[in-house]
Amino acid sequence: MPELPEVETTRRGIAPYIEGQEITEVRVRQPRLRVPVPDDLAERLIGARVGELARRAKYLQIPLATADGSATLLWHLGMSGSLRIARLGDLPKKHDHVDVVTASGYVLRYHDPRRFGFVDWQQGDGSRDTRLAHLGPEPLSDAFNGQWLYRLSRNKRVAVKPFLMDNRVVVGAGNIYAAEALFMAGIDPRRAAGRISQARYDALAAAVKEVLAAAITQGGTTLRDFVSGQGEPGYFAQRLNVYGRHGQPCLRCGSELKRITLGQRASVFCPGCQR
Repeated sequence: MPELPEVETTRRGIAPYIEGQEITEVRVRQPRLRVPVPDDLAERLIGARVGELARRAKYLQIPLATADGSATLLWHLGMSGSLRIARLGDLPKKHDHVDVVTASGYVLRYHDPRRFGFVDWQQGDGSRDTRLAHLGPEPLSDAFNGQWLYRLSRNKRVAVKPFLMDNRVVVGAGNIYAAEALFMAGIDPRRAAGRISQARYDALAAAVKEVLAAAITQGGTTLRDFVSGQGEPGYFAQRLNVYGRHGQPCLRCGSELKRITLGQRASVFCPGCQR
């Protein structure tokens, strides 16, 4: 499933091709996504000019200037979706569901085999959308730090890994990146969130920032389906320390990496390094 680094990689990849461009055509081949594609999507988009792309958590926000004022396309990639840049005349492949064609001849093409993603139209900047209203801070922002984690974790009995993966605490710390950050910070994912000191949360917040920044630089983590806006895979998988490596020796201390289940998600950690 595309996580925050994959969505950010996509934003950076497609932005140079569509920002500032006028939309001339919209083709919807399969409207039955997780949220049905609006029937009037083409009518609303044609003639609109694309602004500077943004991202909130795993949602891609495409601002538009229309004859009726400002609007936003909210795009979510779901489990297997990707947004890629094609050229006018490039034949669509199976599972290419939506094309947004620009005056320059570039096409923003949405591919989604499982159809768990969606594209939705919002008047205005979309900031009041209920799907965004209760999200925590962005992990690479100054608002996210060890003091924030420490304050929210007091009296919490939940294990620290599902606590960190809660989007109300911080967005973007998905299963892969939470596992890697906890390893970097030397924290056992089973430890109760409320029993971790602020000093250790300082280290964890720093690790989250480092892991996500590195993943973005590497173009995300390709485990099954993810590719960037140009169709390139992500390479952060080559730098994973624990995720997907259960039964193998720890790269730091040599202990066998263990796999457990926390919050209904598989979690791999090092019993030697993580306390």
